[in-house]
Amino acid sequence: MARWAIAIHGGAGVDPNLPESRQEEAKRVLARCLQAGVDLLRAGASALDVVEAVVRELETDPFFNSGRGSALTRRGTVEMEASIMDGRGRRCGAVSGVSTVKNPVSLARRVMENSPHSYLAFDGAEEFAREQGFETVDNSYFITEDNVGMLKLAKEAGSILFDYRIPLAGTDTCSALAGADNHNGMVMNGLPISIYAPETVGCAAVDSSGFTAAATSTGGLMNKMTGRIGDSPLIGSGTYACGACAVSCTGEGEAIIRCTLARDVAAVMEYKGLPLQEAVDYCVKERLDEGFAGLIAVSSTGEVAYGFNCTGMFRGCATEDGFMEVGIWE
Repeated sequence: MARWAIAIHGGAGVDPNLPESRQEEAKRVLARCLQAGVDLLRAGASALDVVEAVVRELETDPFFNSGRGSALTRRGTVEMEASIMDGRGRRCGAVSGVSTVKNPVSLARRVMENSPHSYLAFDGAEEFAREQGFETVDNSYFITEDNVGMLKLAKEAGSILFDYRIPLAGTDTCSALAGADNHNGMVMNGLPISIYAPETVGCAAVDSSGFTAAATSTGGLMNKMTGRIGDSPLIGSGTYACGACAVSCTGEGEAIIRCTLARDVAAVMEYKGLPLQEAVDYCVKERLDEGFAGLIAVSSTGEVAYGFNCTGMFRGCATEDGFMEVGIWE
């Protein structure tokens, strides 16, 4: 039998001044979701079932930018997107522009399994969800008070991205931007890292049969244009799984799309013969050009790996031999 392994993430690009209390909260959420995945793998669940279940948990918790707690468009609404891929036969499903479905990752899986297509978006995705009997809620369910406040700041600053984990008490636009000098020259999408946080969530897993799967879900960018689609629902960019590995990416979506980051990890393993961690390191260093991002990955032989070229990435991983880790920084 193969060795199972799992990796999860909650976004790359973390404010170095993030309060300790928020760091600990993030770690608690990650640890809980990671343990849920470990329990399923120990019980013999398939990698596909595991990545869907873990991402559902992450979507349900408002701390990260997916499901409830998603970033807001410039109109103050939520448009979510997600994808899932099964390494067996490279089956995949994805959705974008979802505004009423509690768990977009499950809708993405239903697209894969119950439709003739791989990707549905906006009205088509919503109609399919209703046809499939999905639980739907008003768009207001996904909106949190913190995100409403950060959208206001983003609009005042004429920016599309803000770190909406930072508590808003006593904050105004000037003080929110004051931390821009603390980013050590690092920017993402032209903005200081201290005010940028994608917070996409994802999971990659390999089960005891050696089958891999990956899933990614996000609310996108704060103050984004309506209709914007990032890397998370794009197979080969934000998500990929095959016989060699499974990958979920996070970070500067436009850069991830340009370099098809998730697929490149698998390609480097397949065509250059690199082991998982070396493949991850190579792609993060050589493929992102001037973009900033991170990713998690597992191999079909039970290895776990991650890499990022920005300040921190919320992440966790575990293997069958008892290794378990949750971290943020290097």
